[in-house]
Amino acid sequence: MRVLLIEDDERMAKALGSLLRNHSHEVVHAASGAAARQAFGYDLMLLDLGLPDEDGLEVCRSIREFSDVPIIMLSARGTEHDRILGLRTGADDYLVKPFSMAELEARMQAVMRRPRTGMVGAVTVGDVAVDHVAHAVHRAGHPVALTRKEFAVLSRLIASPGEIVSRDHLLREIWNDTGQAARRTLDVHITNLRAKLGAPNVIQTVRGVGYRIIVPSVPEPTRAAKDSRSGEPCENAWW
Repeated sequence: MRVLLIEDDERMAKALGSLLRNHSHEVVHAASGAAARQAFGYDLMLLDLGLPDEDGLEVCRSIREFSDVPIIMLSARGTEHDRILGLRTGADDYLVKPFSMAELEARMQAVMRRPRTGMVGAVTVGDVAVDHVAHAVHRAGHPVALTRKEFAVLSRLIASPGEIVSRDHLLREIWNDTGQAARRTLDVHITNLRAKLGAPNVIQTVRGVGYRIIVPSVPEPTRAAKDSRSGEPCENAWW
């Protein structure tokens, strides 16, 4: 299991990371909320609430805007109010420090067994696949590293393949801002997405309106395709 450990205490992170690796988990460490938002491709998040740049509750709330990845909060705040607040914010479980590795492992396995119903697991258009649970993107089977905002833009576009998504809609939904600075930022993110996906024509600009994901057309069957049952080759190009 690939675990994102969000913990600002370096000694705690090192010790817990070592224990998780001893249990055959791959560990990615983030020491702040900002670093956590840049991570991707993990199966489960362990979230400390006492972060240096912002409260862990805010990190959880923002992650829940685009991902249904399992989240276990780890905190010294142990009152009933704290636990209820954490769960209502979007955590799947809440574990009070100090805790044993045996209990943490059991809770991790328990949340991983729960069905994920809040988000679409994976959406694929052509050879581009977006996995909302793992917060991962692949093109032609190869991983593509995206920032949080790039992932949010691509997720919104690929949710409606072939349909135009207006610039204002993207700006309101992802940046909560429709000003000129935000518009320039969106343009940069679209350019970066095309470059990172290695396919400039995947995202089409509809001038004056917005953007859309191009749905690849399947070519008409050729004679070779029709004769494929007799061993002749059949080729289909996606992009």
